[in-house]
Amino acid sequence: MAYPDGGWQRAGSYVWHRLRRLPDSPERIAKGIAAGVMVSFLPLFGLHFLSAAALAWVLRGNILAALLGTFFGNPFTFPLILVSAMETGSLILGQGHMATPGRVIHGFKSAWSEISANVEAVFTPASASWDQSHAFFSEVFLPYMLGGSIVGSGVAVGAYFVSLPIIRAYRARRQRKLQKRFERARQAAQQTSRGN
Repeated sequence: MAYPDGGWQRAGSYVWHRLRRLPDSPERIAKGIAAGVMVSFLPLFGLHFLSAAALAWVLRGNILAALLGTFFGNPFTFPLILVSAMETGSLILGQGHMATPGRVIHGFKSAWSEISANVEAVFTPASASWDQSHAFFSEVFLPYMLGGSIVGSGVAVGAYFVSLPIIRAYRARRQRKLQKRFERARQAAQQTSRGN
């Protein structure tokens, strides 16, 4: 489920190929990439695409680049993202060390189970309880969101400044290749017209 059909190298090269070919200014593309990277650090699972698109729109970045930028969060980087976000958020909130992937996964699972049971309680005589959701919010979601916002902002700024010169260099090289191709075609057309 987590491994792409063609392998990670092929998936990565496809994303990079799509980013290079986007019809927009390098600055807008780099802003979009930064927005996608930033959102990858937030605990908004299932909403990363929408969040990245919204952030790119606010930053006046390329929305498609933002969607592609969310691939920064993948099965290899999520453990690092999770630990860095949780450690930072827990430290700021004074909650100690809580950065274990198992704890976060258990927190999400418990919260969703409780929400499901509470929805069911609306239609049955069972009573609703929000203890697990409250614990999840204060012990997992809040530190993850706070830490992810801080760490993600730093990584996103880095992604912007790394991707911008790469995109500019690629565009310049591509422009030179197109210019050479045009010159060769023009010279071939001139030689053909002289031969007639």
